[in-house]
Amino acid sequence: MKPILSFVFACLLATPLAAQETGVPLADSAGPSIFIEGTDVDLSQFIWQNRPVVVFADSPNDPRFIQQMEFLTARSKDLAERDVVVLTDTDPAAGGPLRSKLHPRGFMLVLIVKDGTIYLRKPAPWDVREISRTIDKLPMRQQEIRERRDAPGADKTTGTAGPS
Repeated sequence: MKPILSFVFACLLATPLAAQETGVPLADSAGPSIFIEGTDVDLSQFIWQNRPVVVFADSPNDPRFIQQMEFLTARSKDLAERDVVVLTDTDPAAGGPLRSKLHPRGFMLVLIVKDGTIYLRKPAPWDVREISRTIDKLPMRQQEIRERRDAPGADKTTGTAGPS
């Protein structure tokens, strides 16, 4: 059972991680991916555009990293609705700008808000539901929800755009 589970995790992570080595977001048939390899990414490119969630580990085989990536990939649509971009860095030897700025020790999850402020650091995996709740409490996110709800053609009960 354990080798099969390891194989499944490896398959889930192999394609995104292999494509992320270029530092370019992955794309799928549904549109651009929110996952980016973060070893050489500059956080300033996301200011006022996205909320980076940075996931650090000392190895892509770290069980906490694998679990965190499963959480994030399973509900990536919920994260995309909140303008989240997920940056991963599993190579401490590379010494990229993210590691220099955030100084992780082993596994670490970091939530950075749109103005570039480090809002949250966690030493253990966090479910997307918890991340979403935290983001939804932010004043800027509350404003985004109000603006979306008040937009012309929006469904006033859910805050989503109605049929066009």
